[in-house]
Amino acid sequence: MSRRTPPNVNGDQAEVRAAGGVVRRRARRYLLPRTELAVVHRPRYHDWSFPKGKRDGDESDEQTALREVAEETGLHCELREPLGTVRYRDARGRDKVVHYWTMEPLSDPRNPFVPNREVDEVRWCTGREARKLLSYDHDRALLARLPRRRPPTEKPSS
Repeated sequence: MSRRTPPNVNGDQAEVRAAGGVVRRRARRYLLPRTELAVVHRPRYHDWSFPKGKRDGDESDEQTALREVAEETGLHCELREPLGTVRYRDARGRDKVVHYWTMEPLSDPRNPFVPNREVDEVRWCTGREARKLLSYDHDRALLARLPRRRPPTEKPSS
């Protein structure tokens, strides 16, 4: 019986492939505009990170990033600038490569988040707050890669 390599693992290098996003929105605090980032809490690992996940079948990295962000945050987003790749060893000791993009929500980011098996909380925070909250150095390194351009202006509520 032959053993099939899962689609998210490169058989030659046993490298786990994943993708995710740094979701940005414009918000106001005390009437001052600011940019906020979505950070997720994963109860299984007791950590805070940017939404990401493994490839599903033959989907592209871009499709993986959009699907995983939607699954983990409930937000349907648009891809913006690529943020590059992060490499590290996962909890099982496998090499993992994660491709990231900046993203902007297409759906209303104020819609209530529904906790699920993978993510029990989504927190919107500034870059400074995210730096303190994020559990891993490789996630904090993504903050330095963020383009200085601001996301689109906050949409007025109807």
